[in-house]
Amino acid sequence: MGIDILARQGMFFGPDATRAMGAAFDKVCSTLGDNDQPNVVKEVIAKKIIELVRKGDSNPDHLCMMTLKSLGFDLGAN
Repeated sequence: MGIDILARQGMFFGPDATRAMGAAFDKVCSTLGDNDQPNVVKEVIAKKIIELVRKGDSNPDHLCMMTLKSLGFDLGAN
């Protein structure tokens, strides 16, 4: 599934934002053990990352941390 949810929602971002979102998405999924995550979880992750990018955040590490935090995981702030 991946961050391709953007296309289905009719949202478009520049290449830098797209790369940041993809990197953050991959990092969140990896942190959660992406092997068995249902599509609905991946969709929630993607939507949160999109929300953060729309607010101006473009740092993949920060996007990952904030997304995990929004899901109830606090892995320690950097």
